[in-house]
Amino acid sequence: MAGRDEASALAAALGESSWQAPRVRPLDRRLAVDENSVERGLASLVLTVVELLRQLMERQALRRVDLGDLTDEQIERLGATLMALEEQMTQLREHFGLTPEDLNLNLGPLGPLLPTD
Repeated sequence: MAGRDEASALAAALGESSWQAPRVRPLDRRLAVDENSVERGLASLVLTVVELLRQLMERQALRRVDLGDLTDEQIERLGATLMALEEQMTQLREHFGLTPEDLNLNLGPLGPLLPTD
């Protein structure tokens, strides 16, 4: 309780009659939480991770095509799958009112998370 005594002494020195510890309120009262902004923020985070993985898979697929590791049938299936995933991402972004730029986190000195090519 030494801290409380010091605070009381400081309050007395400043001419205050007494010192009271600040009242702690529940988190929901301190933060103005808007359900729509929380939903949009969570969607943005999840879609950012999915977009990063999609781009990584696309690069890996192109690398394997260039190396000749895949048959023509595998290349067709891979291309169709990646196109469908990109289309689905576009639909999800539109549903949540997000742009591709909204998914590209700025990592400060490291630059953007996703390539801008």
